Amino acid sequence: MTSPAIARADADAAPAAASGPAPAMTQRNLAFQGFRQQIIDARIRPGQFVSQRELMQLLGMSLAAVREMVPRLEAAGLIKAVPKRGLQVATVDMKLIRNAWQVRAMVEREAVLRFAEVATPATLQRLIDDHEAILQRALQPQPDPGLEKDAQAVDWGLHDLMVDSIGNEILSEIYRVNSLHVRLIRYDADSMRPMQVVPAMREHLEFLRALQAGDRAGALARMMSHIEQSKHRVLSGMLQGGAPLAA
Repeated sequence: MTSPAIARADADAAPAAASGPAPAMTQRNLAFQGFRQQIIDARIRPGQFVSQRELMQLLGMSLAAVREMVPRLEAAGLIKAVPKRGLQVATVDMKLIRNAWQVRAMVEREAVLRFAEVATPATLQRLIDDHEAILQRALQPQPDPGLEKDAQAVDWGLHDLMVDSIGNEILSEIYRVNSLHVRLIRYDADSMRPMQVVPAMREHLEFLRALQAGDRAGALARMMSHIEQSKHRVLSGMLQGGAPLAA
């Protein structure tokens, strides 16, 4: 049986059709989603200090909405209050890297097993086509200013789809919060540049083709290897950039 997440993904890939209005979100949730997008777009840096009023301007939200959002960010470990300094975005260290990738491995192991059961041939082929298109762009000699953003969308789109295919909203929320930590770490490591896109896309394609061939054990092994390799790429990028890696 196809999961709702797969059905939505297939529908999103189909030609647009008329639909009703999206459900309303609370101001706090809108502010949180705005903060999340700032991390995704690399406009908020690890370790950055920011005031509530600066967040209000950055997110285009009211001060009340920002104040309601802050406890959620603190609970998620994305920011902390520093006396006389304001709010500090999470800093990157070895503990954060270890914890974030451990959560990834635990959640995505279960996600791969479920995704292998519910992913349709059309979904797998669409994902393969998307990855191959990004890979070909990354291999071109001329600069591609849109590559990094598009590669991130394809990269994280696969992981999010797999986790959502489990059908557990609590687990999906845990994963998405953790993915923000991973994105902060990746930002520090500068890890989605073209030279990093190529191995990531190739590893994803190996995983997807294993699924397409019905090799679930091979697909699981390839995804676990990809997660480990992505951690090594981040560590390598941070060390090359001279970033401190305190334990």
